Formats: sequence, C-alpha cells, structure tokens
Amino acid sequence: MTHLTDLLAAVARGVDPGPFALLRRDGADDLELFTGPVDAVDRLADIPLPPGPPGARTLAVVPYRQITERGFACVDDGAPLECLQVREHHRIALADALAALPDEPVRADDAAFDVTDEEYAGIVQRVLAEEIGRGEGANFVIHRTLHATVQGPPLVAALAALRRLLVAERGAYWTFVVHTGTRTLVGASPERHVSVDDGLVMMNPISGTFRPVGGAPDRAALLRFLADPKEVEELYMVLDEELKMMATVAEHGGQVIGPYLKEMSHLAHTEYLLAGRGTRDVREVLRETMFAPTVTGSPMENACRVIARHERVGRGYYAGVLALLGHDDAGRQTLDAPILIRTAEISPTGRLRVPVGATLVRHSTAAGEVAETHAKAAGVLAALGLGPAAPGGGRGSVARLADDPAVRDALAARNAPLARFWLDQRAPDAPGLPGLVGRRALIVDAEDTFTGMLAHQLGALGLAVTLRPWHASGPLDSYDLVVAGPGPGDPRSPDEPKVVALRGLLTGLLASGRPTLAVCLGHQVLAGLLGLPLHRRDAPYQGLQREVPLFGRARRVGFYSTFTVRAGADRLDTAYGPVELARDASDGAVHALRGRGFAGVQFHPESVLSPDGVAVLTELLGDLLPAPHPDEMSAAGGRA
Repeated sequence: MTHLTDLLAAVARGVDPGPFALLRRDGADDLELFTGPVDAVDRLADIPLPPGPPGARTLAVVPYRQITERGFACVDDGAPLECLQVREHHRIALADALAALPDEPVRADDAAFDVTDEEYAGIVQRVLAEEIGRGEGANFVIHRTLHATVQGPPLVAALAALRRLLVAERGAYWTFVVHTGTRTLVGASPERHVSVDDGLVMMNPISGTFRPVGGAPDRAALLRFLADPKEVEELYMVLDEELKMMATVAEHGGQVIGPYLKEMSHLAHTEYLLAGRGTRDVREVLRETMFAPTVTGSPMENACRVIARHERVGRGYYAGVLALLGHDDAGRQTLDAPILIRTAEISPTGRLRVPVGATLVRHSTAAGEVAETHAKAAGVLAALGLGPAAPGGGRGSVARLADDPAVRDALAARNAPLARFWLDQRAPDAPGLPGLVGRRALIVDAEDTFTGMLAHQLGALGLAVTLRPWHASGPLDSYDLVVAGPGPGDPRSPDEPKVVALRGLLTGLLASGRPTLAVCLGHQVLAGLLGLPLHRRDAPYQGLQREVPLFGRARRVGFYSTFTVRAGADRLDTAYGPVELARDASDGAVHALRGRGFAGVQFHPESVLSPDGVAVLTELLGDLLPAPHPDEMSAAGGRA
C-alpha cells in the first residue's frame, strides 16, 4: 500500500510521480501497480522483453498507426509506441485502492464530437453504398472522437475517473490508468485482444451492442436483441475474422468457445472466446493480430484502406492495445493485451479525447450506428462527469437477465448453424483422407486471410499447404493443387493489378490442366475466363448463410460477396471442355462450377458459416485429386 500512497501523495501535491500503470484485471480482487521508465520504440519487435525472474517485464502502449508494420494503410498521426519497463510491481487490495483513490467529481467542459451526428450518419451511408455495396468488404468500423477540457489537475481527474469506473463499471477485461508522462489513458476495456499463457493463445471477438432503455429489467427486449439478424451476423463476421488471425498464430487454428453475454453498466455485448496452442514470440503474435476486426473491419487489409478513406484524422491509440509482456515460472513468454476502446486520453494540459466507433454492416442504419457510438462512450463519459451514471448504480437490467434460461438458450442456439470444424476440439495428429495425405497444395492469397483458415482445413484433410501472396511469383510444378483464393475487389476490373494477376494465373492453370480450385474472387475470375457473365448483386451477400443446391445435394454454406456469376443452363461447353454448373433456381446465380481438372465455389467453405464446408472440399478434391493407382504410389515412393 505504501507505494500507492506515495504515488497519490505526489499527485495531490501537483508533482508528477513518473510513469506508472494501475490496473484491475477481470475478476481480480486487487489492483496491480507497475512503475518504471518509459521509452519509445519503432516496431513491435523492438518491445523489450529481457530475461529474468517470473513476472511482467514491459507494458507497451501500442497506437493504431502501428498497423503500417503490416504494410496496411492508415492516417499516420505519428503517435509513438511507448514502453513502460517494469522496475517495480505491487498488488493492492481493491478495497484499499478504493479507499486511497481520490473520491471527487471530475469536471470537464467544452465537450463536442469532432464529427457531428449528422456528419457521422452521412459517413455511414457512404460506406454502406460505396464500400460494402461495391464489394470492398463485409464490415467496417468508423470512429469519431469526443473532445473536452478537464478542469483541475489531469492526473487527479484520471485517478478519480478510475475510481468511478472501478465502482460503477461491469464486465471490463481491464480497468486502468496508464501514465507515461506524455499522456494519461484511463478506461474500462471490455475486450481482450490476445493473450498468451502456458502456450495457450486466446482471442475474444466481441460484437453486437444491446442498449437497455431505462433501469427496469426488460427480458423481452434482450431476447429480441439476441434474435436480431443484424446483431447475430455482426458477431459471426468478427468471429470469422478473428479465426483468420488464430489461423496464423496458433498451430492448428482456433477453437470457438461460447457465445456469452458481456454485461457492462450502460450496455451489453455478445462475445466468443477463441483458443489455440502456439509457440511464436509474443511480439510476433501482437504483429500478426494487428488489429481486431471489431475495431477495423474485414477483410483486414482492405478495411484499413476504407478507414483511411473515410476518417479524416488519425486514431491515436484508439483500436490499438495495451500489451503486458513477461515470463511465467517456466521461463515461457506471456502476453495480456486488451484493446484500447472505452478509453479516454488526457494530455498534460488537460485536453481530453474519447474515441469511439460503430461496426457498419449491410443491415446498418445511420441512426442506429450514431446511437451506438453514444452508447459505447457512455461508461467512460460518466466517469469523467460528461454523462449520467448507469441506471441502478451501474448494475443495469442486463446483469440480472444474463442467467435467465431463455437468454442462455438464445445464446446456445447461435451455434446451431455454425461449422463443427471450428467448434469441436480437433486432434492435431488426426489422419487425413486417403489419396490426399502427402499431396501438396499452393493457396494464392488475394488479400483475404480466409486463406489461413482454408489452409487448416486442407491440412486436416491431409494436404501439405503453402501460402503465397497474389503479387509473388514462383513455380507451380511441385504442387498437386493450386487454389486461387478469395479477396476484395471488382472481378470485372480490366486493370486492377490483383485481378489481372489472378486472370494470368488461372489462364495458365487452365492451359496446363493442373488441378485448380477457385474460391470467391478466384471463382469469379475463373468463371469470367470460361465466358460466364459477372454481375453486381442488388443486395450484397456479406456474412450471409444459405442452403444452396450443389451438384445434386443441398449444402449450407457462408457467402461474403457483392458480385456473382449467372448462367441460364446447368452445363456450359468451353474451350477447356464441358463445365457443370450449380445454379440458384431463382436468379441463375452460379454457386459452384466444375470441369476437367478445375472447380470453383462462390461461397467460403472455410468460413464458420459453412457447416458443410469440409464435406464440399472433400467432394471437390476427390474429383480434382483422385487417389493414385497403387502402381503410381509405388513408383512415387508412396508420396500420395
């Protein structure tokens, strides 16, 4: 307690106590105090993680602009990557911390959003029409920032706000103050970005926002929210997107756990947990998971381009992370990183910023997304004296309804339509399919990391998989199968480099007869080469699950597309031989095609929305890669 008392005494005298972090983790009965010097580094790989006894070594404050490390677009505001090197670590009982922290109202004035409600509504409408409507992606998060001026000493205000959050907020993963000397962050983030402990990597996709009206319990309103297609699909889409990340940082991808209801004082969210085993350096894990789709969108790379087009200022630390790095008792690296949302940034002069964003999907309305930004900011604004306290002293109606049997049933029902491949625990040494084990596949990534999930599915079937970006050249001779992958963009574009590259790749594959599978954008480009017309859908199929006819069987699969191929018959004669088409009876949309040595699917068999995805892949690969004759296997040394 002495160290916290000394720190607070210095703050009360108007003396900067030096860099520190004071935080409470979800469910903990104590707060942790970290102190030490702060340095700025350029890259995540430069975050110091020196060897030593078990415990925390560094707390990194990671800005959104760090996304440039992955080559992604952003409005670069120069926000530094600051690292507090932990010299001292103390635990303080929650009751003692509440008794010591300043218990006084926070005063701030001149509060206003940098983007008005009307302007934000206009941005929502443009993104829906110009980005989702043009096939640039499934969902995008656009932020706005409330600015104000704190009255009185900024550190006193931040610590008083922390106390109010500790008392009033519910469901936060971390509740914290971080002071680096150049800025002070105070917040209550509901969302774990990524953690690594004992080799277990975990992520926490959260999406869907329930805003209870008034303080009275409203079971019916919560059940309506849980059944709302917009909210359900929004969570499924971020689940898919974070599964893509887990496909990169966990050796066998992520297992889906949940869903759950995340209750907070002013609102509630639905969430999943993802878990998988990984051995990568935790700084690499941070880099490969920059940044969560819940604060950017999907597919990730193009979402960053869309954000840069529609946000006129940099994000600072909004959508970045706090990352606590250290070692466990066995000397293994550890990581705990909440997303920097529901967080205020206060400058040494008292300037206050509270960034907040809404997830825009095809069902979004401008008014609904404006309201969502206000609701998401409510908790931290109440702590800063800029909004009303939550009904019931922070214990809103949702907390009393979360254990209702009907609510639990509604949450459990969300898993019924999802792919068991991602829900069930998979044995890493499970045998693949005869005829596929040992065969080699190349997946050409067209800027959608769904390809990472596809690689895990093909690997589970027995294939050895290599990923290659669309702009990288290389030989194809050593591969038994080439997959032209999905990605954003207009497949009709005559000069978009990515589409031009896919056309060239598929033209060569068709000419050579090398077994080829094309998915989504790849399928559309393949169909165009076969002479089929491409069309923009009247309503985008972004995050949409459908049961479709597929070569004599009904299959339930997930779509992420704005364009489609149409045909008037089930068979097409081409220069590459006859092609069989699986079409929609209503509009002739081609869901899949197959010919001699090639196949294409408009949907995503790897998506969590495709419960029949593995069965579809098994059937198509059985045609494309028939089991070798025993004499061939003997000649090849049994490779297949």
